[in-house]
Amino acid sequence: MSALAAVLFDMDGTLVDTEVLWWETTEETAAGLGHRLGDADAPEVVGRAVEDTAAHLVRVCGAGDAEEVGAALTEGFLRRVRAGAPPRPGARRLLSALEAGGVPFALVSASPRLVVDAVLEGPLAGVPFALTVSADDTALTKPHPDPYRAAAERLGADPAGCVAVEDSPDGAASGEAAGCAVLVVPSLLPVPRSPARTFARTLEDVTVDVLRECVTRRLPA
Repeated sequence: MSALAAVLFDMDGTLVDTEVLWWETTEETAAGLGHRLGDADAPEVVGRAVEDTAAHLVRVCGAGDAEEVGAALTEGFLRRVRAGAPPRPGARRLLSALEAGGVPFALVSASPRLVVDAVLEGPLAGVPFALTVSADDTALTKPHPDPYRAAAERLGADPAGCVAVEDSPDGAASGEAAGCAVLVVPSLLPVPRSPARTFARTLEDVTVDVLRECVTRRLPA
């Protein structure tokens, strides 16, 4: 019997090409606060929740209200996503292969529910996710383990039998802290290596067997 209980996919930068849209949104919002977004800001932007990025902008700009900045980020990002956010290469093929193989899969995102739903109505329309988890659905979001733990619990799966598919350092940290094996397909930021993490260049290189191997190869903590 396969050791693969479920596959838990990140959304932004993993299944859909939205990390650049998030960066553009943050860049626009930062400019409005008098700050030019640069490489030094990337760890506080890429793969981070809206609240985390808003707090960072208020801190580095010395201006603005975190709640208002967060609302501006959400509005700007949602507008861009609705205008067009294509699936990442290989995403649709892999999701179809999991469906055909009877392997449960879920969406686990650090984006707000409004953005998740926009993607589910757009580039990921019709994908039969077993469930979806947004930043609004747990007390803490990535890099904390809560989102992946919640997804595994709702699926009735042992996290050790789940693979979290991620593109960012915070997302990989979240999946690993939850006890999942992690498959990393990097996008904008490099992701540190660890015994729990397998790396792929693109989802086009990933098969159901590769995901099974992520679980069976994982070294004990």
